[in-house]
Amino acid sequence: MKDPIIFGRQDVLTPTDAGYWKDLLYRTVKIGTEIEVAPPKGAHHAAFAASVSQALQPSGSLMRLGANGVLDVQKEHCGIEIRIIGRYPHYRALWQQYSQIVAVLHSHGSRVRPTCGLHYHLLTPDLSEPVPEIILANLWNLTRRYAPELRFLTSAGESREALCRRRNYTSHLEMVKHSPGSLSMAQIQQKLRSSQIVPEHQNFFNLEHVGFTESGAVLPFHLEYRFPDAEMCPTSLTAKTFLFLVMLLKAVDLSQYGVIHVGKVKPWRRKIELLDMLSNNEGNLATSNTTAVTNEIIEELRQGAYELLDLLAPTFDRFEDNPALDVLLLLAEQPISLRRCAGYDWLQIERQLRECVALDEVGLDKTDQQLMRWIELAEWTGEQNAESWQWHAAHELFLTPQDLERRLAKLEKLRGLRWDGRLGTMVFTK
Repeated sequence: MKDPIIFGRQDVLTPTDAGYWKDLLYRTVKIGTEIEVAPPKGAHHAAFAASVSQALQPSGSLMRLGANGVLDVQKEHCGIEIRIIGRYPHYRALWQQYSQIVAVLHSHGSRVRPTCGLHYHLLTPDLSEPVPEIILANLWNLTRRYAPELRFLTSAGESREALCRRRNYTSHLEMVKHSPGSLSMAQIQQKLRSSQIVPEHQNFFNLEHVGFTESGAVLPFHLEYRFPDAEMCPTSLTAKTFLFLVMLLKAVDLSQYGVIHVGKVKPWRRKIELLDMLSNNEGNLATSNTTAVTNEIIEELRQGAYELLDLLAPTFDRFEDNPALDVLLLLAEQPISLRRCAGYDWLQIERQLRECVALDEVGLDKTDQQLMRWIELAEWTGEQNAESWQWHAAHELFLTPQDLERRLAKLEKLRGLRWDGRLGTMVFTK
């Protein structure tokens, strides 16, 4: 990280506290999305909304996931808004869910227009204790520091002159002015709430739903990222879910030292210039005018996005069987906007990203399943060492040692394996 300036604070977290909050937030945060799409040209909005709703089978309750994890389908100025229930962040499950939803949208001829948005909500419905304010302060400043890169990474326009939708849906004008170095997060929320420039719910990073205790801690902890452009690409949607979760977990780590600074004066002013180039109200219809974003500036944004992802990379290691970081690196190199500018449609973009980070499917035959069951139930115990256990397993399953090793390698990838000397058997680790 360039210029890793830290504001000193008295309320820094101890390593033990940081470990607690990372684990608690990882277990309790659910990330829900709001995807906006427009109907096909000439279609009747009400009929389109009803047809999509019927296909998606919304549950109507945050407590019931339903067939597709959709809460409801609402009319929106651009067409419809699909509110997707937050769920535990598991890559495969989320990708499958978004794939089902996007397939329905494609089958109904849905379009992504510049008036359509994509909002990510970080929700903690099961959190019963307030979050230390320093964690929100770090997340706020981490978002501010990398705001132009985040805007670039999540851009989805279809022309070089209009890489993003216009600013007034997701304005950074207030966000860039307010620092937790001089204000509490409660004071920043109040400034956003009373602003005459930006309606509270249209802020780049929306704190509208956050509450504060008398001591300044945060409860409820409900944040909204409004800046991503609408899209219909399940792999990208899933990867960005983990981007925002990892930023939160990184904010906990940073809270052991103080609050991250946005950078020195000159680089920070450059960040604001880049934001203004990407996100403004000067384009046609509902787009930004991004004609000032030259190839050189794209490379500058790309390098900044790599810097952000390099900072976050160790936190991604927490997730198993999860290619989100690989997807985000592909989007840092060429976000959806540049792929659309190159003439690729949504299905082609999904195929590009999916093929580059294909998840390996572990195929199990009957012998694998039998081996797996015997390990699970600890049926072969009391062996002196792993070698004698493997000899016994090969004998019981009528396998050669080489075939057993191949099957154990498959189970190692799927469930993790280790030798338990007390039991005298192999056991699963996950």
